[in-house]
Amino acid sequence: MRFGILGTGRITRRLVADLQSTAGIQVTAIASRDAERAAWYAQQYGVAIGVCGYQPLLEREDVDAVYVALPPSLHAQWSIAAAQQGKHVLCEKPLACDPRQARQIQQACAAAGVRWMDATGWLHHPRTEAFTQIARQGELGALRHITSAVSFFEPFQSGDHRLVAQLGGGCLLDLGWYAVGLPIWFAGVPEAVWASGIYRDDVLYRVTATLWFAGDVTASIHCAYDTSTRKWFEVAGEAGSIVCDDFTRSWPERTTRFWTHDRTGAAVSHEQDGNQEQAMAAHFRDPSVDLTPWQRQALATQDTLAALQRSIRSGQRCSLNDAEANQSCK
Repeated sequence: MRFGILGTGRITRRLVADLQSTAGIQVTAIASRDAERAAWYAQQYGVAIGVCGYQPLLEREDVDAVYVALPPSLHAQWSIAAAQQGKHVLCEKPLACDPRQARQIQQACAAAGVRWMDATGWLHHPRTEAFTQIARQGELGALRHITSAVSFFEPFQSGDHRLVAQLGGGCLLDLGWYAVGLPIWFAGVPEAVWASGIYRDDVLYRVTATLWFAGDVTASIHCAYDTSTRKWFEVAGEAGSIVCDDFTRSWPERTTRFWTHDRTGAAVSHEQDGNQEQAMAAHFRDPSVDLTPWQRQALATQDTLAALQRSIRSGQRCSLNDAEANQSCK
């Protein structure tokens, strides 16, 4: 699978390296709106071709798939354009700015017969499969409560789109994609949410929320740009719990690990090596791998983030029921 990269942002360097080191994948071109910038980044990343403009990259015959590494406000536009050119679409998170855009991407890819997935690496790490099986095999007993927290203290560079609301900025669409996605992975789509947010100017800097799921399962989530680094979760059931302190990306130079606790609190440490971005790229490339579970996860996360945004604006609990999605919260 020959990849073209749309965008030259901070996240691009790491994923280009992981794509290039994954069997069966080659990065053939990278695009920027500026010709000099495209050429410079191509040289820096070891990519053969720097392309001026996103549409010219989509029209290249040596590109089979694109990685959309643009600000969230551009994800839908260029993911749909890529699909219409017959390119497979791997899109940086969040998939889009709202559920309507997310489903437009889904529909465009279905119409073109191309694969699509959001680039949420932790879902593909072998560790995730390990702790997911523990939960699904019943070792925790009946699921009761999930807690997740993802925060970084002002992790910005000059001109960062995350500080611009019109570009899809703010911690909810950014770090909230992880914090909200974690309980969805274990408990499914929530029935209702309640959230509060703290803004700087018109950008969400901190969000605290409660989610309610079927079967009386609840979750508490927190994401923030004004809090020290955290990327942990606890999944608690009647008989035990799972704890991970770095689920979005393992701490550098530390063993990739998580813990299980039984009902008495006795803990067992589990170790599981792996490169999550390479695993994600391999899943995306392999036509025998069904991408549906990750696609459903992305759409559910997008729906839930939209409900949380409605709740922050209204100050009320909001339902995710389709019939009520466009009505006032109650």
